[in-house]
Amino acid sequence: MTGWDVSPSGVQGALKKAAVSAGELSTAGTNLSDTLPRTATAAGTVASGYTGPALATGPVAAALGEFMRHWQKDLQYVVERTGKSLTGAAEATNEYVKGDLRMAAQAQHAALAEPVPAPPGFSGRRAGGE
Repeated sequence: MTGWDVSPSGVQGALKKAAVSAGELSTAGTNLSDTLPRTATAAGTVASGYTGPALATGPVAAALGEFMRHWQKDLQYVVERTGKSLTGAAEATNEYVKGDLRMAAQAQHAALAEPVPAPPGFSGRRAGGE
C-alpha cells in the first residue's frame, strides 16, 4: 500500500447510517427479549381445560426458550461487535485527521525556517566521495 485515501466526511456519513441501523438492531433485540416471554406465556400449555394463570410450559414456549438459548450469545456478540466497530472506525478517522494536521504543521514550520546556504564552491559532498 502506497498511501491512505480517507475521506473523513465520507466516513462520518457512513458511520451515521450504520449508527441508525445499529439503533434499529438494538430496538429489535429489546423487542425480542420483551415479546418472547409474553408470546411463550400466551401460547399456553398442552393441557386443555386449564383456567389458571398462563404458564410458559407448552411446546411453543419450550421452542421459543430453546431459540433464545441458542441465539442469545450470537445476538449479543453482533451488538457488541457493531458498537466496537463503529467506535474503532471513528477513532481511526480522528487519528488520521490528527496525523494530517501534524504533517501540515511540520511542513509549514519547515517552510518558514531560514535557509542555510552552502558556502561558495561547496557541493555538499565530503572528500573521498562520501
